[in-house]
Amino acid sequence: MAGTLVIAGLVLLAVAAAPAHATDYVVGGSSGWTSGVDYTTWAKGKTFSVGDNLVFQYSAMHTVAEVSSADYSACSASNSLQSYSDQNTKIALTAPGTRYFICGTPGHCSGGMKVAVTVAAADATAPAASSPPATTPAAPGSDDDTPPETTTTPSTPTTAPTTRATPSSTGGASAGEAPLAMGVLACAAGLVGLALMA
Repeated sequence: MAGTLVIAGLVLLAVAAAPAHATDYVVGGSSGWTSGVDYTTWAKGKTFSVGDNLVFQYSAMHTVAEVSSADYSACSASNSLQSYSDQNTKIALTAPGTRYFICGTPGHCSGGMKVAVTVAAADATAPAASSPPATTPAAPGSDDDTPPETTTTPSTPTTAPTTRATPSSTGGASAGEAPLAMGVLACAAGLVGLALMA
């Protein structure tokens, strides 16, 4: 009976530890969601996965609008899929694919307040999205708001570690990871206690 409890506890521990790999990305890093930030550069090199979150931190003069690809290119928030103005918006990345976000305040998107993120499947061992598409920069002096052309280079599968690093812009563990880690440790301590009593 004690062996069954230990096995059940280990299964519970494994299930509880699985979400600890999700990452909260503060859009724009320490600058947040504001004018004057190059969000294309901020997103470059990051691997966004299903289960991760985008955190938009901004003042009352800004908004966050999730839009289609066409509306992203046109800087139009009139047909937004979702719109937020709470100044601290956390958006869960729930499915693979590209998601598009702009500031809905007139003129802000055309001034650069827009970001597109490509979300990879949650399999942490697959490096499918480890390298973002290459971009062709706009000509100097161009005020064209269309996104840069992209070309995708096929990646060669390799074995990656199953634990993803937390970006430095979040200051270590995200707000949800610390309580989860404490819960996992408490569960482990309880299992040890059960094993010692058996």
